[in-house]
Amino acid sequence: MNKTEIAEIKKIFKKDDNGITRICGCYVDAEKNKRLELKEAFYSLPDEEMFKYVEIFRKTLSGTLGKNLINMEFPLDEETREDGKQKLLYQLVKSGLQDADLLGRFYDMIIDAYEYAGNYLIIFIHGAYDIPSVTADGMENFDASDYVYDFVQCSICPVKLSKAGLCYNPEKNNIEDYLRAWLVQPPENGFLFPAFNDRNTDIHSLLYFAKNADEADINFSFSLLGCTLPLPAKEQKEAFHAIVEESLGNTCDYEVVKNIHDNLNEMITENKDNPEPLELNREDVKKLLSSSGVPGEKVEVFEKKFAENIGETQTLVANNIANTRKFELKTPDVTIQVNPNRTDLVETKVIDGVPCIVIECSDQVEINGIRVANPT
Repeated sequence: MNKTEIAEIKKIFKKDDNGITRICGCYVDAEKNKRLELKEAFYSLPDEEMFKYVEIFRKTLSGTLGKNLINMEFPLDEETREDGKQKLLYQLVKSGLQDADLLGRFYDMIIDAYEYAGNYLIIFIHGAYDIPSVTADGMENFDASDYVYDFVQCSICPVKLSKAGLCYNPEKNNIEDYLRAWLVQPPENGFLFPAFNDRNTDIHSLLYFAKNADEADINFSFSLLGCTLPLPAKEQKEAFHAIVEESLGNTCDYEVVKNIHDNLNEMITENKDNPEPLELNREDVKKLLSSSGVPGEKVEVFEKKFAENIGETQTLVANNIANTRKFELKTPDVTIQVNPNRTDLVETKVIDGVPCIVIECSDQVEINGIRVANPT
């Protein structure tokens, strides 16, 4: 799914007329015991509850595509197995979450696979979306719907005890200790199945959500869904940096790294209007290094290390390995942050035999908030 398709599904999550037919849930305590199960027609809920659930549904489709929201395809063997995860999910969709045995089985799979120290709530919804046709000028025509997108969405929300405190009791007209409550938090994990690819149903894929992209649980996604998550965003950046350093060795100088930064950010800028995130395969990264001044023999070393450490067919999301907000130089005692678009203001020089980082000064220089005179 791309950004436009995610936004289209997210848009249907509103309190009124949202196509949600059913909501089910399972409250699990820290010892992995089921404490409560709920099954409701969504529109039978009180308005205030309905509104709060809708916020959870929307948050499960929030974040950066390629970081918090990850497209995942089912392996072929997972789809062909009789007890495959994809078949179970498809059965849940077709049942409209009305089959208690299927739901209970999936709850058990989540509880077995999900490593969480506290209490949490599993929320399942079933929805049906009449896909409007799109006119030549990009307008949606809801009167010309040819297909219905049937889906389930799962949200896993921590449940935490509210903080202790004092409150005003208007009935007694006094200040007193208030009763602490177990509050449902925003979702930490979740998924949407089937995927809404090319504005239609794709039962071979799903969209996975992780609130903390740096701590996405690869084991959980595989055990529950049968799909393998790509490297989390933080690990993609760390792996890319490590391979660049190892491959380039003593040729990994300031000018080469600056060129990699500039070229990568330029590629991201050129792709900004594309609803798909920019992904780089091994060949793409080779071209990036070559255009940044990396010698040919070092590029070949990088190619081998990429295959060994990341995978021959794996890709890296450009935004995950780049820093579009800052350009930072760091020594043990000094850190310098530069506007990422003005790396030309910094260069390295040898002055009196000492390697130095030289920064071009303007007539506006401040030290700890105090404006100082231009050194010239």
